[in-house]
Amino acid sequence: MIACASKAKAVACAKLAVRRPTTRHAIEKNVSMRTWIIRLWLCSALCSTVVVESSAGPASDKRQTPQVLALRRTEPAVVDIDTERTSRDRDAAFEGGVGRKVNGMGTGIIIDERGYIVTNQHVIADTTSQRVTLHDGSIYNAYIVSYDRTHDLAVIKIDPTRPLAVIPIGTSSDVMKGESVLAIGNPFGYEHSATMGIVSALLRDVEVNEHQSYKNLLQTDASINPGNSGGPLVNLDGEVIGINVAIRAGAQRIGFAIPIDDARVYIAKLLDIRKLNDTFHGLNAHDVKTPEHRKLVVDAAESNSPAAAAGFLPGDVVTQVGSLPIVDRADFERGLLGYAAGAPIDIVVKRNQESVKLTMQLAKVAGTQTASTAKATAPVVRPRLVNDDASGDKFWKILGMRLKKAHPSLLERCRTRYNGGMEVLAVRADSPAAKHGIVKGDVLVGLHEWETIKPEDVTYVLNQSKFAAGPEPLKFYVVRGPEVLYGNLRFASPKSENPRR
Repeated sequence: MIACASKAKAVACAKLAVRRPTTRHAIEKNVSMRTWIIRLWLCSALCSTVVVESSAGPASDKRQTPQVLALRRTEPAVVDIDTERTSRDRDAAFEGGVGRKVNGMGTGIIIDERGYIVTNQHVIADTTSQRVTLHDGSIYNAYIVSYDRTHDLAVIKIDPTRPLAVIPIGTSSDVMKGESVLAIGNPFGYEHSATMGIVSALLRDVEVNEHQSYKNLLQTDASINPGNSGGPLVNLDGEVIGINVAIRAGAQRIGFAIPIDDARVYIAKLLDIRKLNDTFHGLNAHDVKTPEHRKLVVDAAESNSPAAAAGFLPGDVVTQVGSLPIVDRADFERGLLGYAAGAPIDIVVKRNQESVKLTMQLAKVAGTQTASTAKATAPVVRPRLVNDDASGDKFWKILGMRLKKAHPSLLERCRTRYNGGMEVLAVRADSPAAKHGIVKGDVLVGLHEWETIKPEDVTYVLNQSKFAAGPEPLKFYVVRGPEVLYGNLRFASPKSENPRR
């Protein structure tokens, strides 16, 4: 149509030219001009037509590479994490100041449509706020659910307004040295960036410093930078096979990822409903991850447990909880999150190659409080008061802490409401408190099943014979910023157990 319109205009111009003086020179000049104009318009029309045609239609198959398709499948379930923490330098602490704000960044992967996100523990360590940006640009405030310092993994949660895309989970059991992979993340704050490389090596043991080391890592030359931590390492099938965790300082294109099969074992513990929901099931099962099979196999059901009452048998393969397909223990635990004690849950198992439907009702955990922020307001037993003038020395000698009654403002950032606590003023090196992760500034809010609001409360717990003798671990709860952390103090063992939320 453009070419036709141009031709019509050329004819009209030609008619006007005929009415001009009809000298031979004028005629030849007009004919030459007409020819030039028509050629110009035709060229313009053809060029315009070519441009329109070249910009229309989908990308060619040559451009739809496996990398493009893998990225398209996984990217909606990758989030950028921006954090803030307070740096308390010596001068600020001495002058009673609040310190300066320090921003951090990282990446996370969505593992549940309700907003549960996995990242590295070091991404959220000591942070006071966490902000998550989804692939569509929407932003949510997040809070910490649980974390594992030893294996450098954490679960945080947002409260989305809609179900979220969940990242496809692969297996690291068949990862091949040399296969192509993608790293997706938030390097240096460049949101939703993707880099490409290969798997450079398997089974790498890496020591970052005297406090942090890793076992059995995947090595990759896909570019990983600060901000990529917690993001996925993806194969060309669009499945996550690792969680990016570290880079080699001073090197180029030497990065490391936690194999996804290892990570899922730790994630299952971070999602344990006993800790997060105050409920339990009593099912003992193990993951099977091979190139041929990915499944959760039942070992046994604890006696008098909900799993035993439901009829689980050794060898059963759990395939579904409610409407959620089950591949491993992490799926099983997240599938049970949110169910109240006593509510019936439909579960499907494969038994002797046949599908069998079971119904299980979770039971309430009795006897101790968990560190779940959603359940931490449950009633607790108040200890009787015992006066002990030497209580300060006892705390320092037995626990390795100097304590004072905490100001209520120290608990305001916590998502739960406590009646009070004891502020940690100092921690003795190599003490039980130090070995198990308690630091200066924490607020001790509970020991075993009792609140610790006053020095007498702590003294009462330490006077209990089962703790005074030392062999039984003493469970503790501390508040650190907006988090509730817990752990077990083991007085007779040098083995460390860091606090987790």
